Amino acid sequence: MGTVQADATAVAEGAPPPARRGRPRSEQADRAILQAATEILAERGLGGMSIEEVAARAGVGKATIYRRWSSRGTLALDAFLAEFQGQQPSPDTGTLRGDLLAALRAWIRSVTQTSAGAMLAGLIAEAQQDPKLAEAWRERVVERLRAQHKLMLERAVGRGEISADIDQEVMLDLLFGAAYHRLLHGHRPLTDLFARQVVDLIAAGACAQSGK
Repeated sequence: MGTVQADATAVAEGAPPPARRGRPRSEQADRAILQAATEILAERGLGGMSIEEVAARAGVGKATIYRRWSSRGTLALDAFLAEFQGQQPSPDTGTLRGDLLAALRAWIRSVTQTSAGAMLAGLIAEAQQDPKLAEAWRERVVERLRAQHKLMLERAVGRGEISADIDQEVMLDLLFGAAYHRLLHGHRPLTDLFARQVVDLIAAGACAQSGK
């Protein structure tokens, strides 16, 4: 009762309330956990990762992990984003084709030359069984990346390369959907020739539909 009253008095007088007791979150532990998760995901994928092994490799207790992440999937998502997010630019080359190609090349480079590719495939599979992970995946990966890439389409509209009423959602589906298909099925490689062919088809179709 005395603590509550003291806190209320402090707030009323404009002073910050006294700090609550509790174990502070350790950035060093966070980094160790994410690094351990990334290593295991690269070695065996999400299906081969357990919280127990992550804890052992990171040198922390399982409780430390569960205080930060509610499930194996949410931990893997953060490990994926730490690897993937900074590698996705918002290209501004001056042309629609140049921007589309730069964006697709960056995506392909991330999933073929880093551990992000194995993590991505595992997360998509896990999300089919975990509604919370699926929601987090859409919000933190799909929607953010699409919002970023819509900027390059808006610039193309501003330059007069494509019309304002073209369906930008479909354009992005075509651009990255083709790459997802090859990554997940593995029937053909994700080559630079593939990237250029996809972009040329999309750019030509978009310009034709816009009467350009």
